[in-house]
Amino acid sequence: MTRRTSPDDLQNWDDAQDIEHLVNDKRSHKRATPAKGRRRNRRYENRLLKLQIENVEFDEGS
Repeated sequence: MTRRTSPDDLQNWDDAQDIEHLVNDKRSHKRATPAKGRRRNRRYENRLLKLQIENVEFDEGS
């Protein structure tokens, strides 16, 4: 069984462009419908992006 994508897997903004390929749903075969799997992945993508935004170090000089 594959592991779920960790927030640590998203190292920088270049990885964010490929987030659809980064997010891996290890329970896809257990979901009731494919729509629920897509919804779960969408929420997880948003969570990863939110954590990435919170961890960005802003340069106060610019």
